[in-house]
Amino acid sequence: MIMYILITYDVSTETREGRKRLRQVAKTCENIGQRVQNSVFECEISLADFTKVKAKLLKIINKEQDNLRIYYMGNHWQKKIEHFGIDKSFDIQGPLIV
Repeated sequence: MIMYILITYDVSTETREGRKRLRQVAKTCENIGQRVQNSVFECEISLADFTKVKAKLLKIINKEQDNLRIYYMGNHWQKKIEHFGIDKSFDIQGPLIV
């Protein structure tokens, strides 16, 4: 089963450890989705892969200092998103040409 999710995060960067966590969270999200804002990623992912990624993110963050939010967009997600302004995104369901 393929899921469409939105991952957002706010990681405290007041310490060296916080900056390291921020880089780790960002890299993890970059590997599975498209960055649409600084700390916001749109991801189309299988349930099995999502379970692994979620566990990895939860190991990285400090639950007392950081914030991780995951939004499950459900079916017909295309109709649930409105975008205004500069469009740097791509069709997440289209072919990926590198």
